Amino acid sequence: MSFDLVFFGGTGDLTWRKLMPALFQAFRHGKLPAGGRILAVARDDNSDERYREWLKERFREVDGSKRPNDEEFERFAALIHYRRMDLSQPEHYQGLKDWLDARQAETVVLYLATSPYLFTQICQQLGAVGLNEDRVRVVLEKPLGHDLASAQEINRVVRSVFKEEQAFRIDHYLGKPSVQNLMALRFGNALFEPLWRRESIANIQITLAEELGVGTRGAFYDGTGALRDMIQNHALQLLTMIAMEPPSTNDADAIRDEKLKVLRSLKPFTAETVVRDVVRGQYRSGNVGGTVVNGYLDEAKVPENSHCETFVALRTEVQNWRWAGVPFYLRTGKRLAARDAQIVINFRQVPHPIFPGTNQANRLVIKLQPEDGLELQLLAAKGGAHGEALTPVSLDLDFDKAFATNRVGAYERLLLDAIAGRLNLFVRSDEQEQAWRWVEPILDAWEQDSTGPRPYNAGSWGPAAASALVAKDGFAWAEEQ
Repeated sequence: MSFDLVFFGGTGDLTWRKLMPALFQAFRHGKLPAGGRILAVARDDNSDERYREWLKERFREVDGSKRPNDEEFERFAALIHYRRMDLSQPEHYQGLKDWLDARQAETVVLYLATSPYLFTQICQQLGAVGLNEDRVRVVLEKPLGHDLASAQEINRVVRSVFKEEQAFRIDHYLGKPSVQNLMALRFGNALFEPLWRRESIANIQITLAEELGVGTRGAFYDGTGALRDMIQNHALQLLTMIAMEPPSTNDADAIRDEKLKVLRSLKPFTAETVVRDVVRGQYRSGNVGGTVVNGYLDEAKVPENSHCETFVALRTEVQNWRWAGVPFYLRTGKRLAARDAQIVINFRQVPHPIFPGTNQANRLVIKLQPEDGLELQLLAAKGGAHGEALTPVSLDLDFDKAFATNRVGAYERLLLDAIAGRLNLFVRSDEQEQAWRWVEPILDAWEQDSTGPRPYNAGSWGPAAASALVAKDGFAWAEEQ
């Protein structure tokens, strides 16, 4: 299948840190379809050869196992081209169209790896020159808007140029192999589905924790914050996949219809419940991995006395028959005690314990990063003596070891799906807008709250109020159990 893949923002961090290395892995593994061209678009005055040399230097910063040797890069670089474009100039879009039309590839994928404020301008210009025919797909990188109104405006402009099935709104968490195994766990096996409901599950916890701070991205991050950066998209997408009803088929719209139903069933926030059920925090100086690190307000390009949150923990419920009364706890933050992304399904205690000692409830841990796997925590008897207390044991499945050959990374999977036209792992506009609709009362309440976020030490698990949030229901975060 012939294809042209165009990266707007071809010299940006996302392109050289994530997208080009992902494409190279697809190329190395023989998964990239033959007959493809990769075009980087940016304002710099470069030739194909100079851009390839620049990219080769950038590849030296990629993880060793994913770094091409000289021969591999030479073959991969033969696919790569460069075109100078000023995205404000209509004639430059016409030049791009002429370049693409000269070959008439079967598929054209336009990846907007730019600042989101350029999305509407780029889409309008693409439509003006006719770069919106059926063979064209547009990929929109997050963040998709700053609030509900801006997200709706982006979607309005995108819909005025492209059909819904041509718009690929990307959330790289959905491309992670562990997230794909979440779907397989639920809908490819009969074991858990009878238990996947309020009668058997006590609570569900989703944690997306980072050890890193904001680094050099202080100015960008301060205008975004943890709620917009992680909860509105990544965490909510994971929640929908945990809570959704079984779709009728594995088709994109069947899956996305069920995810949308979950988003519409989430308990809405009010100004009062935001105070009770949402904790926001901001890291101060502390110790991470044996190194003393700055607090958020001391980071480069962070405004003095900023109220930007670097941590969010919240409690919500899915108000339907399957999940009524089951609390869902979502948590994310920077400068936390570990880099750890996981979903913890805490099952209920047995209704009538007959063994001595404290009987810990069963727990299923779905590990997203840095490990990729499943851990089922059970209780068992050692067989040492009559009347002994039960001992916790784990069934631990490491997917990296179980499927050791050529596993596909998140961006690699999503880029291949965009080229192939598979929408299953991309977010539909109504999903995206409903997620914004749900978080907007939190943003509104914080706007009226002059107290700002609670401080927490770098290297901790966030403010103490986050533990209290879960303790009010008689539960605890996984690391506290």
